Amino acid sequence: MNESEAVTALRAAGCVFAEDEAAMLIRAAPDDHVLAAMVRRRAQGEPLEQVVGFADFAGVRVRLRPGVFVPRVRSELLVREAVRRTADRAVIVDLCCGSGALGLAVRRHRPAATLHATDIDPVAVACARDNLGEAGDVFQGHLFDPLPRGLEVDVLLANVPYVATGHIPFLPAEARDHEPRTALDGGDDGLEVFRAVVAEAPLWLAPGGVLLSEITEAQAGDAAAALRDTGFKSEVTTDDDLEATVIIGVR
Repeated sequence: MNESEAVTALRAAGCVFAEDEAAMLIRAAPDDHVLAAMVRRRAQGEPLEQVVGFADFAGVRVRLRPGVFVPRVRSELLVREAVRRTADRAVIVDLCCGSGALGLAVRRHRPAATLHATDIDPVAVACARDNLGEAGDVFQGHLFDPLPRGLEVDVLLANVPYVATGHIPFLPAEARDHEPRTALDGGDDGLEVFRAVVAEAPLWLAPGGVLLSEITEAQAGDAAAALRDTGFKSEVTTDDDLEATVIIGVR
């Protein structure tokens, strides 16, 4: 398969940026046979990042596997806010870590920090271990459950699923069909997992520790109330260019 054929196939599948995607697939494919298979996968709706095996995110290259949540550009706001609040030798925990992209990106700026990450999905855990290597410890399990007992956390990254269950059918097919439901579904109002994290976070956060999570703008009021009810001071920050909203709780 040559470049022209790849572009034609991708365009026929509805890929808006067919030329750019074809160029990316060609760079990633070792030969024409593999290229043809990759084009077929992309044409069938698999996310481009899963097909080529990586995503460039917040200054780091993140390796990906099929079925693992693809880091979103909007999450760069979460990274930026976390870096601002992370001391050089802080203890960072990345809950629902997926590929490990958030922790990896924060640690790029704070290489002396200690990083722990957890995810319930074994495929995501394997992917995060690929990405973090010796930079952090990755554990499989639900939220805080697999973390070492007695850990005092300075910065808690909790990019938990926050799509309301009823909205899942309306997500783009790339997410709906090719990313794990556990990485998307946040319950009836999208904040079910967030509230569970907030309820347990005081048991783990050091004095002055911070919790950061990505939400939608419409969820900000309810998310802030959950933090205040648990004794946190809350702050909401947005980035219109990234179309991103982050809520921050300070113990």
